[in-house]
Amino acid sequence: MDLSVACYACGREGALADGPRCPCGEPVWLDTDPTDFEWPTTGERSLWRYRELLPDVDPAGLAAGAGGTPLVRAPRLDDSVGATVHVKFEGANPTGTFKDRGSAVGVAAAERAGYDAVGTVSHGNMARSMAAHAASAGLDCLVLVPADIPTARLGLIARHDPTILRVDGDYGRLYEESVRVDREQAVAFVNSDTPLRVAGQKTTGLEIAESFAPDGPDAIVLPVSSGGHASGIWKAFREVRAAGLHSDLPRLYFVQAAACAPIADAWDRGDHAVTAVEGGETVAYSIANADPPSGNRVLAAARQTDGAVLAVDDDAILAARRALAERAGLFVESACATALAGANRLAERGSFAPNEDVVLVATGTGYTERDLDTPTVDAETVPLADLETAVAAHLD
Repeated sequence: MDLSVACYACGREGALADGPRCPCGEPVWLDTDPTDFEWPTTGERSLWRYRELLPDVDPAGLAAGAGGTPLVRAPRLDDSVGATVHVKFEGANPTGTFKDRGSAVGVAAAERAGYDAVGTVSHGNMARSMAAHAASAGLDCLVLVPADIPTARLGLIARHDPTILRVDGDYGRLYEESVRVDREQAVAFVNSDTPLRVAGQKTTGLEIAESFAPDGPDAIVLPVSSGGHASGIWKAFREVRAAGLHSDLPRLYFVQAAACAPIADAWDRGDHAVTAVEGGETVAYSIANADPPSGNRVLAAARQTDGAVLAVDDDAILAARRALAERAGLFVESACATALAGANRLAERGSFAPNEDVVLVATGTGYTERDLDTPTVDAETVPLADLETAVAAHLD
């Protein structure tokens, strides 16, 4: 597949076949011309609604159902955030995660290019998503995981029958090694911030933008790990502006878990480059990326949109997770709750005005995660004959 790419940092153009990194060291993304793009008038609700801004592929099976997730108004969160709150609920994707957007595009593109196998480096949602999409497309799937991965996580990934390889060694180097394997073997790796994955994940931003058209939200708050999703949302709004559909970019705020926050640390130092850290344990384990490959791109996105990068601790994350469940009816993965925890922290800083529209991106469902804070359930048992009396007592 003959696709062109461009570097966000230096502007250098190249071909997708050249790999996911520019010679300057920064990640590339697909070079898309959105000049003539207009909001679609079709009734299609999947991410392929925006096929004019996506690679020319023919999605089928699971890929055809990715995206099109709900934007939920959450008025009971307004007071804590100090703004009008909306939640983009990515748990409605086929495998319960935003990763399905990138997997759908990446697997469809690999199939179009003639690959028999796809792969990814992941120990969580992306591995499960890639395995599911590959199974639907009839492609082999290779998943590279760290040697110490918990057995429970392996079980979720294995349901779609991929080939799983535990790799003993520096997990951070697996990304680089997979790029080399991609070139030398007949495996198309669709990793966390590769151009095809970012292309799919930018549709989160396109859906948000269209939901608010002809204006846009004032701010978007989302968790950040590798920086692939953050990059995609930034790219989406850049394309919407280039098409003349929005005049301004929303402020982009990116949130990490305090125990592993290399991008937030760099932001606090005023740096333009991220330094790898020794990450600690956190309930938001799926975003605990100690050496994010698109970390510098996230810093650029925050600066160019007058946003910020911040970190929140586990207590704030778990409190936000409970609040999303109890006040918005949305049960999310712990990592997703960093969006609300971060928004609450930003509200304390006065970052939002009461009349502003703020979108929290809830990147995945909580129903696939081992529960970390199961509430104590004190359910009274009553005789059937006394039901009416018991109900009346609880309603008083």
